[in-house]
Amino acid sequence: MPAIIDPFYAMDINRLALRLKAEGRSVIHMEYGQPSTGAPAKAIEVAHRILDTDSMGYWESPELKEGLARHYRRTYGLDIDPERFVLTCGASPALVLALAANFDAGDRVALARPGYVAYRNVLKALHLVPVEIPCGAETRYQLAAAHLEALDPAPKGVIVASPANPTGTIIKAQELEAIAEVCRARHIIAISDEIYHGLSYVEPAQTMLAFDPGAFVVGSFSKYFSMVGWRLGWLLAPGEHVGRARAFAGNMFLTAPSLSQHAGLAALEAGDELEGHVRVYRKNRDLLLLALPRLGLDRIAPPDGAFYVYVDVRHLTDDSLSFCKMLLQETGVATAPGIDFDPVDGRHHIRLSFAVSTPETEDAIKRLEQWFSSRAR
Repeated sequence: MPAIIDPFYAMDINRLALRLKAEGRSVIHMEYGQPSTGAPAKAIEVAHRILDTDSMGYWESPELKEGLARHYRRTYGLDIDPERFVLTCGASPALVLALAANFDAGDRVALARPGYVAYRNVLKALHLVPVEIPCGAETRYQLAAAHLEALDPAPKGVIVASPANPTGTIIKAQELEAIAEVCRARHIIAISDEIYHGLSYVEPAQTMLAFDPGAFVVGSFSKYFSMVGWRLGWLLAPGEHVGRARAFAGNMFLTAPSLSQHAGLAALEAGDELEGHVRVYRKNRDLLLLALPRLGLDRIAPPDGAFYVYVDVRHLTDDSLSFCKMLLQETGVATAPGIDFDPVDGRHHIRLSFAVSTPETEDAIKRLEQWFSSRAR
């Protein structure tokens, strides 16, 4: 029987936003989790040169895999065999590979609720069973080791995300270690989504590999490296599973774009430019955290990283999709409905992405202040 999955409702908001923009309306795009900046200058320079000199083709760059190994050594102090990196067309195929290479139809995989919409829907599409665990303020909207210990029977796998989407919360090192211990004891395969690493405002995010060498790690050039449209990511698989993951990758997706692989290698060395983006996001985050409580929006998940603020609006609506559409139509500020991330309680939440420019953030705050003020009157 074909799998039944839910829509990605933020795309509905985006389509409405684009329609309004085409009609001449001013729209601030805070609905998608994508940087408003382009690829690093070094990456674009390399891409121009490659376009003129390389016919390109199916290819997996040994130099990029070696560059990623250097990145892990520099960032986490870990020595990783470059051959463990399977290059993919963004993080989404990497997630599919991790799931397809490890689980059989009917296997149960645990994940936090709220969590990224595609976790739940990709699990369903692969005929796996998502075991969504409600996670609230007591665990900072994150999975904890106690959650996994309490599941009976133990799931076959677990998806961990730190920093997380939609909340931006980071799992502290000691809790990641505790999760890894439970996974070892209960034979649970850990898949760690680390695509927001580098985007931290409180403390650096730790990789699950520091505590569980057998974990599968999903990485991406889309977020910190600001290369969304280049569609480049990776799956970092345990050595004994690399061949299987690579076989799935070759048959399902062939290779990542050759041009993107050349550019991605250059992006790994663009730290100064990329840290400038983080400083902008940090300022935008601070502006929103100061402004939103003034609007009565003071129930906010702590955004330690990524570029999201997840806001409880239950005093205003129990239909977050309709609320986001109304907000967009009346203010031009596009936001994402919580039902994408939580099919139970998400009707009471919205998500704002602050991966826009600071002037856009300031403009969005002004529009929201005017809208909330008019509603109060």
